Amino acid sequence: MAIDASNPVPPNHQRLVGRDQVPAHVPEALVFETGLSFGREFLRAPHDFMAALHDRMPPVYYDISPMGNAWHALRHEDALYILRHPEFFSNEGAPPFPRDPDDYFYFIPIEIDPPHHRKYRNIVDPLFCPQGVLKLEKLIRHRAISLIEEVHPEGQCDFATGFGRTLPVSVFLDIMGLPQDMRDTFVTWAVDLLHSHDRAIMAETMKSITAYLRQVIEEKKARPDDGAISLIAHAAPDGQPLSDKEIFGFVVFLFIGGLDTVFATLNNIWVWLAQNPDRRREIIERPGDIDKVVEELLRRWSVVYSGRMIAQDTELRGVQMKRGDRITCILPAANFDPTVFPDPLTVDFDRPRKPILAFTLGVHSCMGAHLARLEIKIALQEWLKRIPYFTLQPGAAITYPPGGVIGPHHVPIVWPV
Repeated sequence: MAIDASNPVPPNHQRLVGRDQVPAHVPEALVFETGLSFGREFLRAPHDFMAALHDRMPPVYYDISPMGNAWHALRHEDALYILRHPEFFSNEGAPPFPRDPDDYFYFIPIEIDPPHHRKYRNIVDPLFCPQGVLKLEKLIRHRAISLIEEVHPEGQCDFATGFGRTLPVSVFLDIMGLPQDMRDTFVTWAVDLLHSHDRAIMAETMKSITAYLRQVIEEKKARPDDGAISLIAHAAPDGQPLSDKEIFGFVVFLFIGGLDTVFATLNNIWVWLAQNPDRRREIIERPGDIDKVVEELLRRWSVVYSGRMIAQDTELRGVQMKRGDRITCILPAANFDPTVFPDPLTVDFDRPRKPILAFTLGVHSCMGAHLARLEIKIALQEWLKRIPYFTLQPGAAITYPPGGVIGPHHVPIVWPV
């Protein structure tokens, strides 16, 4: 049933936590406690851990977690089915971020299933469609070159803070129409919201984000500009202005979604590049294949999951699921499915083209996918042109924080000058 985004109502979805809250219809043989996202084994090598799930777990199982129990789907085929069938696997109530039930809003458009989903996507499509993103290429390339030239003479940097975070976040703030001098504050909010694994911290962070964005929205209503927030605040699909709740939910979702994913992806890629000089040379020697390179690196280093609510009783691989259950597509694991991507942990720029799930698929595919691909492409081109030889700093340990976006927060690297 379509929901009314202008009059949001908290869904009656119970968040189950722990073994004593496993629903009665879940077979005991399918109940596991994997430690995905926060367990010690996962944090040692997250992507190896997720690739190994195909050998250790059934394709569909029920995972117990302190952040909420849910079904997990590992296979590429199953993830495609789930992502393409919102009539069974709905986004309403699926986002994990806490909201005040007395001042509730929907995350738009991620929680709005068809048929109303498209009217919201149409508002920002001019910014995030391939043609819109290409208009940003000159800006992104200029930013990338400036950041590289700033660190190049030093012969070392923490890639994460010197480039990996700064490039995508600064571009995102330009698109949103938000001030660059607030970047560090926004990054702190993103880390607390996505990596604290503490719902109290997440709730306080959401309060900070929502208070700030309410003020910004009012400013954009009074003084329009070319940014995404202003575009949303003044949108009138089918001649009907958006309600305050719709504007707010749309802006909050874009804000949260734009601060961490490309950062994590770049960090993962640069750790691998620092450890594989022969593969760096291969990329440099194949400039015409840069798009293939980007796709394969996105497959190998996917950083997010995709959660859904079971909208009606259904069955997946013979497993009975009930309305109100939660299910999560483990997208990195789907991209390691050996039945689709043979030898999945190997980076192969000449793989036969298959749908990768780094940005999900279907009606809720990531709005920023084209932008992310362009940012990664430009980062590879401009960095390897100027700093083709680099390694991890001797003795450096790459560590991963817990959370729903998978990537190290520090990548110390060195190079000859």
